Amino acid sequence: MKPVSRVLRLGCVLAFCFQVLVPYGLPRAWGLDNGLAMTPTMGWLHWERFMCNVNCQEEPDSCISEKLFLQIAEIMASDGWKDVGYEYICIDDCWMAPERDSKGRLQADPKRFPGGIHRLADYVHSKGLKLGIYADVGNKTCAGFPGSFGYYDIDAQTFADWGVDLLKFDGCYCDSIQHLAEGYKQMSLALNRTGRSIVYSCEWPLYVWPIFKPNYTEIREYCNHWRNFADIYDSWESIRKTLDWTSSNQKIIVPVAGPGGWNDPDMEDNFEMWERPLLNLAWAVAIVNLQEIGGPRSYTISVTSLGRGLACNPNCLITELLPEKRKLGIYEWTSTLKTQINPTGTVLLRLETT
Repeated sequence: MKPVSRVLRLGCVLAFCFQVLVPYGLPRAWGLDNGLAMTPTMGWLHWERFMCNVNCQEEPDSCISEKLFLQIAEIMASDGWKDVGYEYICIDDCWMAPERDSKGRLQADPKRFPGGIHRLADYVHSKGLKLGIYADVGNKTCAGFPGSFGYYDIDAQTFADWGVDLLKFDGCYCDSIQHLAEGYKQMSLALNRTGRSIVYSCEWPLYVWPIFKPNYTEIREYCNHWRNFADIYDSWESIRKTLDWTSSNQKIIVPVAGPGGWNDPDMEDNFEMWERPLLNLAWAVAIVNLQEIGGPRSYTISVTSLGRGLACNPNCLITELLPEKRKLGIYEWTSTLKTQINPTGTVLLRLETT
């Protein structure tokens, strides 16, 4: 395997995530009774650093591909991350082919993952590590790839056949809260029926909170850990929002966490993002590329996180003001926004609710 550049290594370190129990002591609460996640899950997830970059032709070293995860496995094993407990390498959205195969099974993009997920899992396991994968409870993933609605048993068995050790199950493109809850339960049961030990990471409460308080007693019966708040991005402001939310909801989320089921604060590169409210419910968002050398870099962000999660709910008009003024179009709450930013450059956006 070719050596990984120091720049990539730095990005990898900064992208490491740590699913934590909110402190205040260890409550006597148990999560999903599958014998897994007795301690908080530790590992690496690609999203915060690499997002949904599928452009391997122009950006071969930073696209979502087999090559990326082989390199990460090598780094985690050789640089000591595995030795201190970081054992999971987790694939997020955008790994799939646009369509299922002739038998209705999910399949990896054949160009970006030429050996398929099974071969990748075998390599990860050979390093003494475990592989996580991503799917969605609804009709599509957040990035628009095939969802698991109506395919829960097929997908669970597919992941088990591939040797997957963790499933991150998102909640985009689900048509009702009822279907959302039923889908999370069905996938939990389907994973257990495979007979393979697969940690189950849910986004269930994240999608319920905007409507009503989640039933954590129910959620912990089906999930090993669960997301409560929006994605973390590479700015202190983003991390502070997550910490503030966690602090203000201690009485709700602390009692439900314990061996087998944990609160998940999400993930923790060279970008910085700032946002400020404007008049008439509009928001200004500035994204700065802190890198001083090299060419333009792609930056992708989920609009759900913008404007404290309200700016584009249910949708918004986004206009780029700098470096040139142009209308980018209407974005839904589940959309992602991708932009190119020059070294030391800034992109300034205006978000208006529609």
